[in-house]
Amino acid sequence: LKLENKTKRKLQKQICQVVLDHFEKQYTRELGDTWTNVRDVLTYPLCWQYAVLLNKFSQSAELENTLHVKGYHPAFQGPLPYLPASLKCYIRRTPGRFPAQKHQAGKLKEYYLLNAASLLPVLALEVKDGEDVLDLCAAPGGKSVAILQCAYPGQFHCNEYDDLRSRWLKKTIESFIPDPLTNLIMVSKLDGTQIGDLKPELYDKILVDAPCSNDRSWLFSSDIQQATLRLIQRKELSFLQFQLLRSAIKALRPGGSLVYSTCTLSKAENSDVINLILNSCSNVMPVDISELAKAVSQEFTFLSGTQQHELLVLPEKGRAWGPMYVAKLKKM
Repeated sequence: LKLENKTKRKLQKQICQVVLDHFEKQYTRELGDTWTNVRDVLTYPLCWQYAVLLNKFSQSAELENTLHVKGYHPAFQGPLPYLPASLKCYIRRTPGRFPAQKHQAGKLKEYYLLNAASLLPVLALEVKDGEDVLDLCAAPGGKSVAILQCAYPGQFHCNEYDDLRSRWLKKTIESFIPDPLTNLIMVSKLDGTQIGDLKPELYDKILVDAPCSNDRSWLFSSDIQQATLRLIQRKELSFLQFQLLRSAIKALRPGGSLVYSTCTLSKAENSDVINLILNSCSNVMPVDISELAKAVSQEFTFLSGTQQHELLVLPEKGRAWGPMYVAKLKKM
Protein backbone atom coordinates (compact mmCIF):
# COMPACT_ATOMS: atom_id res chain seq x y z
CA LEU A 1 0.00 0.00 0.00
CA LYS A 2 2.87 2.33 0.91
CA LEU A 3 4.40 1.61 -2.48
CA GLU A 4 1.13 2.26 -4.29
CA ASN A 5 0.77 5.62 -2.55
CA LYS A 6 4.34 6.51 -3.46
CA THR A 7 3.67 5.66 -7.13
CA LYS A 8 0.48 7.70 -7.06
CA ARG A 9 2.38 10.64 -5.62
CA LYS A 10 4.87 10.27 -8.43
CA LEU A 11 2.03 10.35 -10.93
CA GLN A 12 0.65 13.46 -9.31
CA LYS A 13 3.99 15.14 -9.86
CA GLN A 14 3.08 17.56 -12.59
CA ILE A 15 4.24 16.97 -16.12
CA CYS A 16 6.34 19.94 -17.15
CA GLN A 17 4.42 21.50 -20.03
CA VAL A 18 7.46 23.40 -21.39
CA VAL A 19 9.37 20.14 -21.79
CA LEU A 20 6.39 18.23 -23.19
CA ASP A 21 5.77 20.94 -25.83
CA HIS A 22 9.44 20.84 -26.82
CA PHE A 23 9.44 17.02 -27.07
CA GLU A 24 6.14 17.09 -28.96
CA LYS A 25 7.66 19.24 -31.71
CA GLN A 26 10.99 17.45 -31.94
CA TYR A 27 9.86 13.84 -31.60
CA THR A 28 6.83 14.14 -33.87
CA ARG A 29 9.31 15.28 -36.52
CA GLU A 30 11.88 12.56 -35.74
CA LEU A 31 9.68 9.57 -34.83
CA GLY A 32 6.39 10.30 -36.62
CA ASP A 33 3.40 8.26 -35.40
CA THR A 34 5.61 6.17 -33.10
CA TRP A 35 5.98 9.18 -30.80
CA THR A 36 2.30 9.05 -29.71
CA ASN A 37 2.71 5.58 -28.11
CA VAL A 38 6.06 6.47 -26.58
CA ARG A 39 4.66 9.71 -25.14
CA ASP A 40 1.75 7.83 -23.54
CA VAL A 41 4.21 5.64 -21.61
CA LEU A 42 6.67 8.40 -20.68
CA THR A 43 3.97 10.68 -19.29
CA TYR A 44 2.21 7.93 -17.27
CA PRO A 45 4.50 6.58 -14.49
CA LEU A 46 1.83 4.10 -13.35
CA CYS A 47 2.68 1.92 -16.36
CA TRP A 48 6.46 2.05 -15.79
CA GLN A 49 8.27 -1.21 -15.10
CA TYR A 50 11.43 -1.91 -13.12
CA ALA A 51 13.84 -4.80 -13.53
CA VAL A 52 15.60 -6.57 -10.67
CA LEU A 53 19.32 -7.19 -11.26
CA LEU A 54 20.59 -9.82 -8.82
CA ASN A 55 23.92 -9.31 -7.09
CA LYS A 56 26.06 -12.43 -7.47
CA PHE A 57 28.21 -11.30 -4.53
CA SER A 58 25.23 -11.57 -2.19
CA GLN A 59 23.23 -14.47 -3.57
CA SER A 60 19.88 -15.50 -2.18
CA ALA A 61 17.91 -18.50 -3.45
CA GLU A 62 14.99 -17.18 -1.43
CA LEU A 63 14.97 -13.94 -3.45
CA GLU A 64 14.80 -15.85 -6.76
CA ASN A 65 11.86 -17.90 -5.42
CA THR A 66 10.06 -14.73 -4.31
CA LEU A 67 10.54 -13.20 -7.75
CA HIS A 68 9.16 -16.33 -9.46
CA VAL A 69 6.13 -16.31 -7.15
CA LYS A 70 5.51 -12.65 -7.96
CA GLY A 71 5.47 -13.42 -11.68
CA TYR A 72 8.99 -12.31 -12.62
CA HIS A 73 10.98 -14.11 -15.33
CA PRO A 74 14.54 -13.75 -16.67
CA ALA A 75 14.86 -10.67 -18.92
CA PHE A 76 17.54 -12.23 -21.09
CA GLN A 77 17.43 -15.75 -22.41
CA GLY A 78 19.60 -17.13 -25.20
CA PRO A 79 20.69 -17.21 -27.90
CA LEU A 80 22.40 -13.88 -27.19
CA PRO A 81 25.86 -13.19 -28.66
CA TYR A 82 27.03 -12.59 -25.07
CA LEU A 83 25.20 -13.59 -21.91
CA PRO A 84 27.29 -14.66 -18.90
CA ALA A 85 25.42 -17.13 -16.66
CA SER A 86 26.30 -14.91 -13.69
CA LEU A 87 24.23 -11.99 -15.04
CA LYS A 88 20.73 -12.52 -13.69
CA CYS A 89 18.02 -9.97 -14.28
CA TYR A 90 14.30 -10.48 -13.68
CA ILE A 91 11.34 -8.61 -15.15
CA ARG A 92 7.58 -8.95 -15.35
CA ARG A 93 5.02 -7.58 -17.77
CA THR A 94 2.98 -5.77 -15.13
CA PRO A 95 4.02 -2.29 -14.00
CA GLY A 96 5.41 -1.59 -10.54
CA ARG A 97 8.62 -1.58 -8.60
CA PHE A 98 9.99 -4.33 -6.35
CA PRO A 99 10.74 -2.82 -2.88
CA ALA A 100 14.16 -1.15 -2.74
CA GLN A 101 16.80 -2.18 -0.18
CA LYS A 102 18.31 0.34 2.22
CA HIS A 103 22.08 0.82 2.46
CA GLN A 104 23.43 -1.03 5.52
CA ALA A 105 27.07 -0.61 6.52
CA GLY A 106 28.99 -3.86 6.15
CA LYS A 107 26.13 -5.65 4.36
CA LEU A 108 25.90 -6.06 0.60
CA LYS A 109 22.62 -5.44 -1.16
CA GLU A 110 21.07 -8.45 -2.91
CA TYR A 111 19.70 -6.64 -5.95
CA TYR A 112 19.67 -3.40 -7.93
CA LEU A 113 16.49 -1.92 -9.41
CA LEU A 114 16.85 -0.50 -12.91
CA ASN A 115 15.37 0.04 -16.34
CA ALA A 116 16.05 -3.32 -18.07
CA ALA A 117 17.14 -1.49 -21.25
CA SER A 118 20.13 -0.05 -19.40
CA LEU A 119 21.70 -3.53 -19.40
CA LEU A 120 21.86 -3.57 -23.21
CA PRO A 121 25.01 -1.37 -23.35
CA VAL A 122 26.67 -3.83 -20.93
CA LEU A 123 25.67 -6.82 -23.08
CA ALA A 124 26.92 -4.99 -26.19
CA LEU A 125 30.30 -4.29 -24.51
CA GLU A 126 30.99 -8.02 -23.99
CA VAL A 127 33.53 -7.67 -21.17
CA LYS A 128 35.68 -10.76 -20.57
CA ASP A 129 37.78 -11.74 -17.54
CA GLY A 130 41.12 -9.95 -17.36
CA GLU A 131 40.27 -7.11 -19.74
CA ASP A 132 41.05 -3.52 -18.74
CA VAL A 133 37.77 -1.63 -18.64
CA LEU A 134 36.79 2.04 -18.32
CA ASP A 135 33.29 3.21 -17.41
CA LEU A 136 33.75 6.86 -18.42
CA CYS A 137 30.59 8.47 -16.98
CA ALA A 138 29.86 5.86 -14.34
CA ALA A 139 27.40 7.39 -11.82
CA PRO A 140 25.07 6.30 -10.34
CA GLY A 141 26.90 2.99 -10.86
CA GLY A 142 24.27 0.53 -12.10
CA LYS A 143 26.17 -0.32 -15.28
CA SER A 144 29.46 -0.69 -13.34
CA VAL A 145 27.72 -3.16 -11.00
CA ALA A 146 26.29 -4.99 -14.04
CA ILE A 147 29.74 -5.23 -15.69
CA LEU A 148 31.08 -6.86 -12.51
CA GLN A 149 28.21 -9.38 -12.59
CA CYS A 150 29.49 -10.43 -16.04
CA ALA A 151 33.26 -10.69 -15.61
CA TYR A 152 36.31 -9.86 -13.49
CA PRO A 153 38.20 -7.10 -15.34
CA GLY A 154 42.00 -6.92 -15.06
CA GLN A 155 41.62 -3.33 -13.98
CA PHE A 156 38.31 -1.53 -13.71
CA HIS A 157 38.31 2.25 -13.84
CA CYS A 158 35.03 3.99 -12.92
CA ASN A 159 35.06 7.71 -13.61
CA GLU A 160 32.55 10.40 -12.70
CA TYR A 161 33.38 14.10 -13.10
CA ASP A 162 30.45 15.50 -11.12
CA ASP A 163 31.23 15.68 -7.39
CA LEU A 164 27.78 14.76 -6.04
CA ARG A 165 27.31 11.95 -8.57
CA SER A 166 30.82 10.65 -7.80
CA ARG A 167 29.84 10.22 -4.13
CA TRP A 168 26.72 8.39 -5.27
CA LEU A 169 28.87 6.09 -7.44
CA LYS A 170 31.18 5.25 -4.50
CA LYS A 171 28.18 4.40 -2.33
CA THR A 172 26.73 2.13 -5.04
CA ILE A 173 30.03 0.24 -5.35
CA GLU A 174 30.23 -0.10 -1.53
CA SER A 175 26.66 -1.43 -1.45
CA PHE A 176 27.15 -4.14 -4.07
CA ILE A 177 30.80 -5.13 -4.37
CA PRO A 178 32.75 -7.06 -1.68
CA ASP A 179 35.95 -5.63 -0.22
CA PRO A 180 38.71 -7.63 -1.93
CA LEU A 181 37.18 -6.76 -5.30
CA THR A 182 36.65 -3.06 -4.54
CA ASN A 183 40.45 -2.82 -4.22
CA LEU A 184 40.69 -3.58 -7.94
CA ILE A 185 38.29 -0.75 -8.80
CA MET A 186 39.69 2.70 -9.35
CA VAL A 187 37.14 5.48 -8.84
CA SER A 188 38.19 8.87 -10.22
CA LYS A 189 36.70 12.33 -10.79
CA LEU A 190 38.57 13.21 -13.98
CA ASP A 191 37.19 15.35 -16.78
CA GLY A 192 36.04 12.68 -19.23
CA THR A 193 37.02 14.84 -22.22
CA GLN A 194 40.66 14.74 -20.99
CA ILE A 195 40.96 11.02 -20.19
CA GLY A 196 42.23 10.10 -23.64
CA ASP A 197 45.23 12.42 -23.23
CA LEU A 198 45.87 11.33 -19.63
CA LYS A 199 45.54 7.58 -20.28
CA PRO A 200 46.24 6.92 -23.98
CA GLU A 201 45.60 3.40 -25.34
CA LEU A 202 45.14 1.90 -21.88
CA TYR A 203 41.80 0.06 -22.12
CA ASP A 204 40.38 -2.95 -23.97
CA LYS A 205 36.74 -1.96 -23.44
CA ILE A 206 35.15 1.44 -22.74
CA LEU A 207 31.58 2.32 -21.88
CA VAL A 208 30.52 5.91 -22.60
CA ASP A 209 27.10 6.21 -20.98
CA ALA A 210 27.04 9.90 -21.77
CA PRO A 211 25.31 12.76 -19.97
CA CYS A 212 22.18 13.38 -22.06
CA SER A 213 18.76 14.96 -21.98
CA ASN A 214 17.05 12.32 -19.85
CA ASP A 215 13.58 12.25 -21.42
CA ARG A 216 11.87 10.44 -18.52
CA SER A 217 13.04 12.73 -15.72
CA TRP A 218 12.97 15.97 -17.74
CA LEU A 219 9.24 15.51 -18.34
CA PHE A 220 8.66 15.75 -14.60
CA SER A 221 10.90 18.77 -13.90
CA SER A 222 9.28 20.63 -11.01
CA ASP A 223 11.34 23.77 -11.59
CA ILE A 224 10.12 25.46 -14.79
CA GLN A 225 13.08 27.83 -14.95
CA GLN A 226 15.54 24.97 -14.64
CA ALA A 227 13.62 23.02 -17.30
CA THR A 228 13.68 25.99 -19.70
CA LEU A 229 17.42 26.42 -19.12
CA ARG A 230 17.97 22.69 -19.75
CA LEU A 231 16.14 22.94 -23.07
CA ILE A 232 18.28 25.91 -24.12
CA GLN A 233 21.48 24.07 -23.14
CA ARG A 234 20.28 20.87 -24.81
CA LYS A 235 21.92 21.89 -28.08
CA GLU A 236 25.34 21.87 -26.38
CA LEU A 237 25.03 18.28 -25.15
CA SER A 238 25.90 16.73 -28.51
CA PHE A 239 29.20 18.64 -28.58
CA LEU A 240 30.08 17.32 -25.08
CA GLN A 241 29.09 13.79 -26.14
CA PHE A 242 31.31 14.06 -29.23
CA GLN A 243 34.25 15.24 -27.08
CA LEU A 244 33.73 12.39 -24.60
CA LEU A 245 33.70 9.87 -27.45
CA ARG A 246 36.81 11.31 -29.05
CA SER A 247 38.58 11.16 -25.68
CA ALA A 248 37.43 7.54 -25.15
CA ILE A 249 38.77 6.53 -28.57
CA LYS A 250 42.21 7.89 -27.61
CA ALA A 251 42.06 5.90 -24.35
CA LEU A 252 41.18 2.69 -26.22
CA ARG A 253 43.84 0.19 -27.33
CA PRO A 254 43.90 -0.68 -31.04
CA GLY A 255 41.55 -3.65 -31.43
CA GLY A 256 39.55 -2.52 -28.41
CA SER A 257 35.85 -1.68 -28.52
CA LEU A 258 33.61 1.03 -27.21
CA VAL A 259 29.90 1.25 -26.49
CA TYR A 260 28.10 4.60 -26.48
CA SER A 261 24.72 4.91 -24.80
CA THR A 262 22.16 7.55 -23.78
CA CYS A 263 18.67 7.50 -22.28
CA THR A 264 17.19 9.98 -24.77
CA LEU A 265 15.26 9.61 -28.03
CA SER A 266 17.03 12.64 -29.49
CA LYS A 267 18.64 11.99 -32.87
CA ALA A 268 21.06 14.92 -32.29
CA GLU A 269 22.48 13.13 -29.23
CA ASN A 270 22.36 9.63 -30.69
CA SER A 271 22.99 8.70 -34.31
CA ASP A 272 24.14 12.22 -35.27
CA VAL A 273 26.95 12.05 -32.68
CA ILE A 274 28.00 8.57 -33.84
CA ASN A 275 27.92 9.60 -37.51
CA LEU A 276 30.09 12.61 -36.71
CA ILE A 277 32.61 10.37 -34.94
CA LEU A 278 32.66 7.88 -37.83
CA ASN A 279 33.17 10.71 -40.32
CA SER A 280 35.91 12.45 -38.35
CA CYS A 281 37.92 9.55 -36.83
CA SER A 282 39.50 7.34 -39.46
CA ASN A 283 40.70 4.81 -36.85
CA VAL A 284 37.25 3.59 -35.76
CA MET A 285 34.70 1.40 -37.45
CA PRO A 286 31.09 0.48 -36.59
CA VAL A 287 30.36 -2.95 -35.07
CA ASP A 288 27.18 -4.81 -36.00
CA ILE A 289 24.92 -5.32 -32.93
CA SER A 290 21.80 -6.39 -34.82
CA GLU A 291 22.13 -9.97 -33.44
CA LEU A 292 21.76 -8.61 -29.92
CA ALA A 293 18.68 -6.60 -30.91
CA LYS A 294 17.15 -9.66 -32.60
CA ALA A 295 17.83 -11.89 -29.58
CA VAL A 296 16.02 -9.55 -27.14
CA SER A 297 13.18 -8.43 -29.41
CA GLN A 298 10.67 -10.47 -27.33
CA GLU A 299 11.13 -8.10 -24.40
CA PHE A 300 12.14 -4.82 -26.05
CA THR A 301 10.66 -2.65 -28.78
CA PHE A 302 13.17 -1.05 -31.13
CA LEU A 303 12.94 1.87 -33.52
CA SER A 304 13.00 0.45 -37.03
CA GLY A 305 15.32 1.78 -39.70
CA THR A 306 18.42 2.24 -37.52
CA GLN A 307 21.82 1.11 -38.77
CA GLN A 308 23.38 -2.25 -37.82
CA HIS A 309 25.79 -0.74 -35.29
CA GLU A 310 23.03 0.98 -33.29
CA LEU A 311 19.68 0.39 -31.63
CA LEU A 312 17.08 2.55 -29.92
CA VAL A 313 14.71 1.05 -27.35
CA LEU A 314 11.24 2.63 -27.43
CA PRO A 315 9.01 2.34 -24.34
CA GLU A 316 5.55 0.86 -24.94
CA LYS A 317 2.87 -0.44 -22.58
CA GLY A 318 3.78 -3.86 -21.18
CA ARG A 319 7.35 -3.29 -22.38
CA ALA A 320 7.94 0.12 -20.84
CA TRP A 321 11.75 -0.10 -21.14
CA GLY A 322 13.88 2.72 -22.49
CA PRO A 323 14.44 5.14 -24.03
CA MET A 324 17.91 3.68 -24.48
CA TYR A 325 20.22 4.29 -27.41
CA VAL A 326 23.21 1.96 -27.90
CA ALA A 327 25.97 2.07 -30.53
CA LYS A 328 29.18 0.05 -30.77
CA LEU A 329 32.52 1.02 -32.34
CA LYS A 330 35.90 -0.68 -32.66
CA LYS A 331 39.33 0.94 -32.84
CA MET A 332 41.58 -0.28 -35.62
